[in-house]
Amino acid sequence: MVLAVFYLLVAINVASLPKSTLAVGTPFGLGSATTGGGNLTPTVPSSIAQLTTWLSDSTARVILLDKVFDYTSAEGTITGAACAPWTCSPNPQLAIDANSWCENYEAGAAKTTVTYNVAGTTPLKVGSNKTLLGKGSSGGIRGKGLKITGASNIIIQNIKITDINARFVWGGDAIQIDGGSRIWIDHNTIQNIGRQMVVTGYGAVTATTISNNVFNGDATYSATCNGEHYWTALFTGSGDQITFARNYLYKTSGRGPHVGGTSGYYQNLHVYNNYFVSVLGHAVDPQVGSKVLLEGNYFNTVTTPILTGGTGQAFAPVTAAQVAQCTALLGRNCVANVATASGALPGVATDAGTLNGFTDSTAKSASIMAASAVGAYVQANAGVGIVN
Repeated sequence: MVLAVFYLLVAINVASLPKSTLAVGTPFGLGSATTGGGNLTPTVPSSIAQLTTWLSDSTARVILLDKVFDYTSAEGTITGAACAPWTCSPNPQLAIDANSWCENYEAGAAKTTVTYNVAGTTPLKVGSNKTLLGKGSSGGIRGKGLKITGASNIIIQNIKITDINARFVWGGDAIQIDGGSRIWIDHNTIQNIGRQMVVTGYGAVTATTISNNVFNGDATYSATCNGEHYWTALFTGSGDQITFARNYLYKTSGRGPHVGGTSGYYQNLHVYNNYFVSVLGHAVDPQVGSKVLLEGNYFNTVTTPILTGGTGQAFAPVTAAQVAQCTALLGRNCVANVATASGALPGVATDAGTLNGFTDSTAKSASIMAASAVGAYVQANAGVGIVN
């Protein structure tokens, strides 16, 4: 009798989950083969300990977050050395002296001590064959980020990642990927992060799509002291192959994204149909080793759409002649980018040699809307609460 009641309760529990608790939509771009936990029955963790275990183990899972799992104080605080590299006002970020960063890179900065939450500096390990999914607009993780190291077939969809030691550089990243493949990061909202909102390490990140996310840089503390987060996205892996599409980058001031920077490495980043708004700094930053193809993006009040001075390759067609330059290698015209109330576009992004990195079938067949439609589309479709 007891067993019968138990199985009845389990059946009721499963039946009460929304029918759309599997990942919604189909991944596109380079991450199109990603399936995550597939059609497995979604399970709701009961605690941060259980969520930690489920994310990191070797079992394929669909993990459903029905609330914000708050790690902020779960591992206590630590007081340690720091420095003040930025002397602007108001509210400059401070930098934790992680791995002697202050001594090595900011030796002249004033020294201080700070107290911060340990949880932000110890991200959650994410294993292969996982779907991490938020329920409605309720699901999220606070005070700690996610880290993928050499894992594959992972979906992160419809969750909020927020409040990771936001005052302190080196206080933690929202999503780190150091080597990995078949990854889809979709319809998430990220805000109030100490360091990067999304970052790759030195390991190659391939077959990955980052789409329909809100990178909300509206912040109290900022390295640029203008209420805008500087550390948006950084892609530096040895062979990164990433689609970055239909995202909303709002009130960021740098690294939106920064691509490349290590001699001997290369990164190919297809950046299309993103909406950049109120960026009081720079957006795209192509550095050594990078090839960045920009299509159908809309830059609205962006001081510098493409940063000058880098040695990476970037192509951001604006004119009819530039759009037509894509035909020979892509078999189609590129889609023009648009800027309003912004700095020069394409600026330095006129290197048609960039196109040599985008001759694959995915880039050739990409479905890219006109830049004029991007603002309305992204504002209506990006971030949490739109799917599931």
